[in-house]
Amino acid sequence: MRTNALGQPIGDPVPGWSPPPLPSDDPMEGRYARVERLDAPRHASELFEANALDCDGRNWTYLSPEPFTSLDAYAAWVGDISRGRDPLFHAIVDRATNRSAGIASYMRISPEAGSIEVGHINFSPLLQGTRAATDAMYLMMRRAFALGYRRYEWKCDALNAPSRRAAQRLGLSFEGIFRQALVYKGRNRDTAWYAAIDAEWPALEAAFETWLAPSNFDAAGRQRISLRQLTGPVLKAKG
Repeated sequence: MRTNALGQPIGDPVPGWSPPPLPSDDPMEGRYARVERLDAPRHASELFEANALDCDGRNWTYLSPEPFTSLDAYAAWVGDISRGRDPLFHAIVDRATNRSAGIASYMRISPEAGSIEVGHINFSPLLQGTRAATDAMYLMMRRAFALGYRRYEWKCDALNAPSRRAAQRLGLSFEGIFRQALVYKGRNRDTAWYAAIDAEWPALEAAFETWLAPSNFDAAGRQRISLRQLTGPVLKAKG
C-alpha cells in the first residue's frame, strides 16, 4: 500500500493522465450491429414498430417513460431526447435486417474523472437475445475505452433482475446498492451499480471477440461457449 509523507494510505499514481474526449457521432460498425446517433426522422418509425411487439409493455417497467401508444408521440419523444449530448442517444440497427431495433445512450459523461455510463437501454423484442444486441453493447464499451475512459458504468433498478444479469454477462462487476437513490413513476428506486475498468478491458475485449466470432455458433445458430463463461473470470464481484 502506498502512503504519503504523513504515513496515510493514498491511491496509485495515474501517470500521464489527461481527460479523454467526448464520444463522437460517428457510427460504430460491428459484425451484427451498427450503433449510430439517434435521429427521429430516420429511426422513430422503425423503433415504434419494433417496440409495438412488446404487447404487454414489459420493456417499459423500469424505464422512465410509459409505453407510447402513437407514432407521433414516440417520434416527438425521440426528437426531444436525441438533441442532447448527455445523455447521448444511439439507435441500434440489426445489420441482418438493416432496421432499427433498440436504443442505448452514453450518459453521466465525466471526462475529468474518466468515467462514462451506458444507460437508457431499451431492446425491442426484435433485438432481445440476438448477437446484434451483444455486439451493440460491445461496440459502445469498446469506443469508451478506446477514447481513454477509465471506468464504464451500468446502473439499474435493483429489482430489475434481467438488467442485473445482463450487466454481469457483459463483464461488469457488481459494486453495491444505493438505497432510495431515485423516485420515478411515483415509486422508490434502489439502484444497483456495476462497472468495468480499463485494466479489465483487454480480457473483456478478447471475451467479446471470441463469443461474436462466427466459429462460436453451430449450423443451427447455437453458441458453443457462452459469453458468461468468457467474462465470468473477469468479474470482481457478483450480485
